[in-house]
Amino acid sequence: MIDIPELFTVADFCARYSIGKTSAYREVAAGRLKLRKYGTATRIARADAESWVASLPVIERGAA
Repeated sequence: MIDIPELFTVADFCARYSIGKTSAYREVAAGRLKLRKYGTATRIARADAESWVASLPVIERGAA
């Protein structure tokens, strides 16, 4: 059986992680987020989205 990753549209990714499309594409341009293309469809795999979130800096309590 083939393991097929769950894919988000860019709009779904942005809504789920509360960022704008411009910021999402900025992350792609910086190499921190991967896009997948199938024909004209642009998608972000759940695993790539979760890796992106895990790579974000953590602000320790009282440091802000």
